[in-house]
Amino acid sequence: MSTKGGTPIPLLTGRDLAKAHGRTEALRGASVGLRAGEILAVTGASGSGKSTLLHCLAGIVRPDAGSVTYAGERLDRLPEKRLSELRRTDFGVVFQFGQLIPELTALDNVALPLMLAGTTRADARAQAGEWLERVGVRGQEELRPGSMSGGQAQRAALARALVTGPKVVFADEPTGALDSLASEQVMTALVHTVRETGAAVLLITHDAQVAAYADREVRLSDGAVLPAGVTA
Repeated sequence: MSTKGGTPIPLLTGRDLAKAHGRTEALRGASVGLRAGEILAVTGASGSGKSTLLHCLAGIVRPDAGSVTYAGERLDRLPEKRLSELRRTDFGVVFQFGQLIPELTALDNVALPLMLAGTTRADARAQAGEWLERVGVRGQEELRPGSMSGGQAQRAALARALVTGPKVVFADEPTGALDSLASEQVMTALVHTVRETGAAVLLITHDAQVAAYADREVRLSDGAVLPAGVTA
C-alpha cells in the first residue's frame, strides 16, 4: 500500500463530487477515499445520494463537478473505452437484486465475465465452479436464478463480481432484498472472500447491521458526507 507521510494513500478517491438528476441535486460536494484492502460502508437515508456516489466512483456515470481518481488515473476524464476496460478487469459490481441473467445457469452467469475477456468456455466454467464453492453455493451450479433462493442468487452474483480478480468491489445494497439469515450469509461470504483476495469494497447500505461488517463507515446526508461523529 502506498503511503504519504505515514498515511495510506487511497486507492480510489472522490473529491468534491456534485451530480444532479434533472433539478434534483444527488451529490453536493461529497468527498470519500477508499484504501486498498479496506471495506468501507457508505450509509445514509434513502435519497441521500449513496447509489449516485457509487456510480460516480465506479465510472458508471460522470460527476457534474469534482474528480474521481483510481490508482493515479482520473476516471472522470477517461474515454469510455478505458472505463469499460477497468470495469472488466479492476472493478466488480454487486447490485441489490443481483441482476443475474435469468436464461443462464449460475455457473454460466459467473463464467460470463471471463468468457467476455477471452477465457475459453471450459476454463471459465472451471473457475466459476471454484468461485461458487468459495461463496457457499456448492451444488447449485446448474440452477437458473429463478430456481435459487434469494441468498443463493446473491452469493452467485458475488462470485460473478469476484471471478475476474477485481481490485475494487462495489456493492450497492447487496442485502437489501434479503431476509436476516440470507443477509448474514451474503455478508459473511463477501467479507471472507475479499479478505482472501485483498480486494477493497465500497459497500452501500442503509442497514446498521450490514455496515458493522465494514472496517470504516461514512455517512451521507443530502448528498454530502457528514463529519465524523455527526448523524443525520
